Amino acid sequence: MSDTVLVERLEGWRKLTLHRPDRLNAFNEDLHAALAAALDEAAADADCRAVLLTGAGRGFCAGQDLGDRRGGDAPPDLGDTLERLYNPLVRRLRDMPKPVVCAVNGVAAGAGANIALACDIVLAAHSAKFIQAFARIGLVPDSGGTHTLPRLVGEARARALMLLGEPVEARQAEAWGMIWRAVPDEALMPEAEALAARLATQPTQGLALTKQALDASATNTLSAQLDLERDLQRQAGRTPDYAEGVHAFLEKRPPRFTGRAG
Repeated sequence: MSDTVLVERLEGWRKLTLHRPDRLNAFNEDLHAALAAALDEAAADADCRAVLLTGAGRGFCAGQDLGDRRGGDAPPDLGDTLERLYNPLVRRLRDMPKPVVCAVNGVAAGAGANIALACDIVLAAHSAKFIQAFARIGLVPDSGGTHTLPRLVGEARARALMLLGEPVEARQAEAWGMIWRAVPDEALMPEAEALAARLATQPTQGLALTKQALDASATNTLSAQLDLERDLQRQAGRTPDYAEGVHAFLEKRPPRFTGRAG
């Protein structure tokens, strides 16, 4: 297996570390393949109930490795790159049937920023920065950024960030609602790991259904969303974790969720 993604299997969760620190963890085809495989394995493992994504070294991810673009006379087909690599990655993160925490340990630029924002809960070190760097090289923001960022920070801020390519520091990102929390650099990994471990003890099926509801709400009417909530709640109410949650509440004890569908 490629060493461009380090996989740590912990009790109930996995830690995935982008591992091209000499390139600020910028994506090439090998990193894409390794991360896709790691995410697919985590999704298929019933004993893995949460995922933590982070980067090695001094950055989270600098986006696409532009060194991969050198060579050849014809312009590259970047639409093909998105179709084959980045779009499936964003869909993997959003469709993961368990929560995905992202610990942004440094710069998150271009696609790296938008991949971080595609995760469910984002923590960032105080030294981290988010940069919509696409305008600097004449490109369009991708990896879901034009969908995600306006919904997080509002259209006015998203437009300015994408047209100007100016960095957003972690504390500002928290203040704007772009991320969940900015924390001191030395506290980032302990807090992120504790959060992943906590999520790994929660009712995984219910959390997966919550993710579905939140994703659908961006385009649903209220009536359609009410219908979806009804259908998803019906599924949640049939899980062993719902029964355990009710019993634990009535018995005044902490619940012992298994995360199993049945």
